[in-house]
Amino acid sequence: MGVIRRSVWTWRRRGSIALLACGALAGGGLAAAGVAVLEPRTANASSHREAPLISGQPQFDTTDVYAFVSPDHPDSTTLVANLLPFQEPAGGPNFYPFATDARYDLHIDSDGDAQDELLYRFTFKDHRKNDKTFLYNTGAVESLDDPDLNFTQTYDIELLRKEGGKTVSRHKVAKNLPVAPSNVGKASMPDYQKLRDEAVRKVPGGLKAFAGQADDPFFLDLRVFDLLYGGDLSEVGNDTLKGYNVNTIALQVPTSYIRESEEQPVVGIYATTERRSASGHWTRVSRLGMPLVNEVVNPVKDKDKFNASSPENDGDFLKNVTEPELPKLVEAIHKIKAPQEPRDDLVSVFLTGVKDLNQPPNVTPSEMLRLNTSVKPVAEPKRLGVLDGDNAGFPNGRRLTDDVLDIALQTVEGELVGAKNDLGDAVDANDKKFGDTFPYVALPTAGSDTRKGADVGTKTDATGLTGGAAALTSSWGENTVMLASALAGAVGVLLVGFGMSYVRSRRRPTRRSWLG
Repeated sequence: MGVIRRSVWTWRRRGSIALLACGALAGGGLAAAGVAVLEPRTANASSHREAPLISGQPQFDTTDVYAFVSPDHPDSTTLVANLLPFQEPAGGPNFYPFATDARYDLHIDSDGDAQDELLYRFTFKDHRKNDKTFLYNTGAVESLDDPDLNFTQTYDIELLRKEGGKTVSRHKVAKNLPVAPSNVGKASMPDYQKLRDEAVRKVPGGLKAFAGQADDPFFLDLRVFDLLYGGDLSEVGNDTLKGYNVNTIALQVPTSYIRESEEQPVVGIYATTERRSASGHWTRVSRLGMPLVNEVVNPVKDKDKFNASSPENDGDFLKNVTEPELPKLVEAIHKIKAPQEPRDDLVSVFLTGVKDLNQPPNVTPSEMLRLNTSVKPVAEPKRLGVLDGDNAGFPNGRRLTDDVLDIALQTVEGELVGAKNDLGDAVDANDKKFGDTFPYVALPTAGSDTRKGADVGTKTDATGLTGGAAALTSSWGENTVMLASALAGAVGVLLVGFGMSYVRSRRRPTRRSWLG
């Protein structure tokens, strides 16, 4: 511990340590501001409404980032960033376009120095066939160039190569690619799959690209914010994001393009959004690597600041992780003792990647998804990823099927340091099946698909929880601390024991719901 503490102090002194706090639970996004036309200034906001500023700018709000070796093309890596959260499918008449005054960027750190080597930039344009109607479409849409599709968007992709934080070259990868439209409804878009397929485009150099609407792939029960699941654990088992859509940008890239070498296959991935100001300056308003970082780890005073920061400056938020607020809240509400501080174990694991799994040599500690591109995909992914012996999953990158919330809950309560537990929120999979081919995200819910009240209510049958906290905790052992409410706490400590998890590399028995 002493060694870890001294290392952390050294990182901060050098100003290079990356945020650890945000790495906890998994899910979110963030924001910032800019400086000149070429470099973003510093500002604020992002991730499922997690920061004050970004909650009012949904078009710029990055909700989740995914990075994984492509299961059907293992010589390539797929990058996915989702934006504009909580899209009610029937929210017309304007529905959910990408912002045209934004730069949506996918950042790649190929050598672990907390600075970009590559940056793929997506920018969008609006096109309207008829401005004398309020309708998104004036008839059934059968193709992306259908004259009845009144509003369309196209996008360009630019590749920026960087050295020492400065851009050394720019290359237009693709121009005027079509965006898949919002899924208005079955009458308007009777074969939405066909529209999705048309929007998947091959790009010179062996790349594939996609931009358009998709089902929100993040699955979890977000009611942790209601006094940690209702104050008595009665609010669990409901996929809060079921039935909502997001906007997705996705890129499939030959792995040889983004990794440093076969000998050093680990890459760092994160996404940002920048917005153009009235003066022409670009301001970063969203940043996201690890999930649910800014929602429940950083206090309000740091949320916008974190969104505006860059990975090399993440040491500014170190205390939020070593002394996380959420475990203390859990202790206050549910009388479950918080783990001992400081949480130095989380620092080394979260900021650097897991040794011998996804930690690059001479790594500069920083918050981002780290993916070892040499770990091949598995035929049957395990939702608990590395915790369950599946090293192709989270926190080695992040797949769509990874249950990052349960992983966070279990690690935050010390699963890998002796306090065994089977904690979870009783939401173990997405409500829609993911695709087998790029872009893999599920089709968006149509505006004509009504969200039934039964789907939105608390599912007590699924959780088996009817007797409140007392009934639940009576079956726990001393070491099985933390209940699902730890969700929040989990966030602050998400990667608590991933290192140990990997070292153990043990296959865990089938998990029984902590609720039953």
